[in-house]
Amino acid sequence: MTKPPSPKRSTSKASGSKTSAHAAALPQSETPAASQPAPKTSTIGKTKAISKAQAARLQWICQQLQATDHVDPRQQRLSKHEKMASNAFRFMRGSAGLFYADLHQGVLQLPSSIAAWPLTMVQGDCHLSNLGLFTEEGSHGDLIKFGPNDFDDACVGHAGWDLLRLSLSYLLAVAYCKDVQQGLISDDDTLAALGDSTIANDAEVDAALQQLLRSYRQTCEQISADPEQRYTAITHVDKTHVLKPFFKKAIARSLRGDKFWTHSSLAKNVDISRLPLQFQDKPSRFTRLDASQTAILKHAFAPYAGDFVHDLVARQGAGTGSLNMQRYYLLVGPEHIQHKDDLTLCYLVEVKQQRAAAPLAFFADLSPMNRLNAAHLTVDCQRQMMRRPDIVLDELQWQGEHFLVRSLHHANVDIEPADVVSAKALWQYADACGRAMALVHNRGDRRSTRFANAVCNTPAEAWQQLIEHAKGYAKQQQLDCQLLSRQLSRLPATSV
Repeated sequence: MTKPPSPKRSTSKASGSKTSAHAAALPQSETPAASQPAPKTSTIGKTKAISKAQAARLQWICQQLQATDHVDPRQQRLSKHEKMASNAFRFMRGSAGLFYADLHQGVLQLPSSIAAWPLTMVQGDCHLSNLGLFTEEGSHGDLIKFGPNDFDDACVGHAGWDLLRLSLSYLLAVAYCKDVQQGLISDDDTLAALGDSTIANDAEVDAALQQLLRSYRQTCEQISADPEQRYTAITHVDKTHVLKPFFKKAIARSLRGDKFWTHSSLAKNVDISRLPLQFQDKPSRFTRLDASQTAILKHAFAPYAGDFVHDLVARQGAGTGSLNMQRYYLLVGPEHIQHKDDLTLCYLVEVKQQRAAAPLAFFADLSPMNRLNAAHLTVDCQRQMMRRPDIVLDELQWQGEHFLVRSLHHANVDIEPADVVSAKALWQYADACGRAMALVHNRGDRRSTRFANAVCNTPAEAWQQLIEHAKGYAKQQQLDCQLLSRQLSRLPATSV
């Protein structure tokens, strides 16, 4: 890797003003165009009356959250919305639908030359914490790689969406960590992780954003020259790289690691000290169903699990974007467990209710492939975008809902904002992310290098425009978070 420098809800347009009946448009006089100056960061009080423009924006935010989560923040609290209202980084993570609504309305735009790239498969909800380290092929492999680890919002779309949203997440992550360090936001875990580290300043964040796009472009240049490069992966870094300790942690948790029996996903969730095997008693994480429910679900899910289903629980409180969706964990392995070696063949399978990918509320008609049911589309995109996809990766329909079926990686190490917000760490992380995203985007079309060629021919000013648009929208998201917080503070404390 490069070394850092020294200290309708449906239209095919990339952005525009067309609006479907499902999502009411912002009043035109109050819709901030991307070409206009970004809103100034300010504090919205809990009691002071908000302006007409802020009220219109709040209405728009609530409409989009209601469309995604089926709970209107103007009428009822939702635990997901409360988490989002706690800080702008969390808000961004939970409001992918709003991001695409704003792209559709022209509140946010892609530079025209980036919007003109050939369509490809995109992650859809690309942000700092949706890349990480994991075992290729799910629980069936032990090679650790770095790359996108969440494809719930994957679809056919504009690669620039991922780059814009990833850039946005860097800006909001840095702002969040600064607020924590200054005592403006209470988060003991993040504060402890930050310690006395110096968080990147504005110029250093800008340098990281530049490197993100430079690394992305350079990887496309390599693929244009040698298409086989699209099948490479980030499987190691040098010892001074910010990702090195995370690689070590992931390797230790893999089947070949010395912490598999204590820190792998299997060891942390399953009581492996006794037979019959079953999930640990963790009420805040798992809900054990009655015998009748368990039998029904085992019967429905077992054909997709890949081996014998030993146990099944409902999973509670996972994720931000899909907090209110049904989710189950299956403990899978050989039917007869007799030796410790048999345990190494066991793994976890997640069966998760799948909602439509966030971009499709406004951009479904970009490709016929986007008309696939939500789980089927996720499976197809993940299989295409990953070099070696999970062995257990499927979709099923149960009780009228579509569910994604996938094995959980024995080693899965996430990246949090506090891990990468120093100047050097953010630059290195951006460099790795740029390469990782270029690799998955270029696997969308394995017949040609047209996508890579288009990226290589993008003028310099377009890359800078993308950064400026991300900066402007970061300020908008900070205000959006304050508006949501203000709205929820006016509702009764009970949440669903």
